[in-house]
Amino acid sequence: MTMSGPEGNRGFSQRSPQSPAKQHCAQGHKEVFCSHQVDMASGSTKEQPKLSLFHEILSMVWNILKYYLTVAFTALFKMWQYCKALLSIWCSVPCNGHYRSQRNLSVNAEVDMLLYCAKKWKGEALRARQMRKAYEEVFLKYHIKSVRPVKDDSYSALRAVLFQVFNQGIPFPGWMKETDILKLPEILLYSQGCNWIQQFSFGPEKYAGTKVYGKLRRCLEVFKKEWTEICTSKDPAERRKMCKAIFSDESKENKLYEAVKFLMLYLVIDGYENIKAEHNLPQFFNMLFLRDTSSDPLSFMMNHLNPIGDTTGVEQVEMCLVGYILEVKIKVFRLTKFNTEKFQVFYPEDYKCDWQEICLVTEDDRHYNIPIIASHNNKGK
Repeated sequence: MTMSGPEGNRGFSQRSPQSPAKQHCAQGHKEVFCSHQVDMASGSTKEQPKLSLFHEILSMVWNILKYYLTVAFTALFKMWQYCKALLSIWCSVPCNGHYRSQRNLSVNAEVDMLLYCAKKWKGEALRARQMRKAYEEVFLKYHIKSVRPVKDDSYSALRAVLFQVFNQGIPFPGWMKETDILKLPEILLYSQGCNWIQQFSFGPEKYAGTKVYGKLRRCLEVFKKEWTEICTSKDPAERRKMCKAIFSDESKENKLYEAVKFLMLYLVIDGYENIKAEHNLPQFFNMLFLRDTSSDPLSFMMNHLNPIGDTTGVEQVEMCLVGYILEVKIKVFRLTKFNTEKFQVFYPEDYKCDWQEICLVTEDDRHYNIPIIASHNNKGK
């Protein structure tokens, strides 16, 4: 029998009470869920101290590592500075244990002439094209395949000449064998009264005063010693080694050039006296004394000789004098005179037939390089 009315509806809307077993089960699930939440909460609170401890340890390790890295880099930097200082000291000490003022060679190793030209004279400017053609002419016609670049300063001409003389083992000049060149400064002072020689300049050193005679003697001693020793060697390899030692010692090198300058002055004084006595002399002496700036030995020294090694180089007339003093025939390729009769010249022009020849190449009649002439065996290749 079905119940109707309010009581029947009420019976359907009301939940029937749960059994004790179901109530116990529900309570158990609730307790498990609550305990799980409590465990998660307690776990997160336990992990926070662990993470902070890990960060502290990591920070401490990094600080220690950073300290040791800083110390290591500082030590390496100081070691690098120390090694650099040692290297600098070592580079300034030659094999014989004496200090030298400069270790760099003033005459460099051979380089291919056309490569040297191509590197220096680039572009299509008129001068660059002319210089390339001039180098090609020297390369092809005169069998010159390589060149020794010479340090570009106001000693350039004397350096190039003396290197060639020493490297070839050219004998000591005859007139220097007959004359004790070490006594020439005193001879000029006491015999000829040339006390104005005290104004002789040693490169950038303008005035030496009464010390000039002692300094000139030391220069002449080095000049005579080095030339005498190197010309006695018959071994080209040994001469090259000796040249390398000489032309990497700036102090010794400069003494050689100042000795040559003084010998130039000595022969100018001698030539001046011979001209007054109407003796025959090489033509370049007349050209030298015709200049307003070198009408006598004193003006020659002050205006042309003293600036050598300081502000200017050796001019063409002085190149004749250099060849005359050293008794060598100086052949020069003047590249700016390409396609003219002045392209190849000799200093002096009236050289003697028994003088040995050295060869130079110049781009401006001021700075000279040393061309290397191919051997006869290679000319046909």
